[in-house]
Amino acid sequence: MDLQIIQDKIYEIRGQRVMLDFDLAELYGTETKYLKRSVKNNLKRFPPDFMFELTKEKWHFLRCNFSTLNRGRGQHPKYLPFAFTELGVAMLSSVLNSEIAIEVNMGIIRAFVAVRQLIANSPTDKIAELKNELKELKEYFEEIFTDQNDINEDTRMQLELINQTLAELQVKNREIGERKRIGYQLPKCDNE
Repeated sequence: MDLQIIQDKIYEIRGQRVMLDFDLAELYGTETKYLKRSVKNNLKRFPPDFMFELTKEKWHFLRCNFSTLNRGRGQHPKYLPFAFTELGVAMLSSVLNSEIAIEVNMGIIRAFVAVRQLIANSPTDKIAELKNELKELKEYFEEIFTDQNDINEDTRMQLELINQTLAELQVKNREIGERKRIGYQLPKCDNE
């Protein structure tokens, strides 16, 4: 049985992940009224943390949001659906004692576990991880810029020293005066 099909039939109601009786009946290959009858005949096995009946408001909300309204006579259930938690679905296998029910139940339990794992490894963990990496990168770049500023400061100081030394040399050259030229000198003409 395809886990994705089952996962699409798991809803969050009252803060719990549940499956509705008509979806379960479809998966088990039976009619909803037979599934409900089996549950009602074994109500002691289904305490409130295993199964609960939806309120009219919640059922109306689900029908509108998931477009479960069908046209035609007899298309709408007379009774409010039961919502089965993971524990309730597990208990259904003991009430619906058939090979198909047992096989489908294993698939449903696997789907609940997959949903639980997905929530445990939620994208919010990824976001926190990305935030942490971003913080580390920011600190790294700040460190690089600080080092670069230190290098720039050192370079600026060295350039100032070089400029100062050149200025001092220019002053010394002026004080020494004009130097004798070295090399071939043209004879002086009398015409000049």
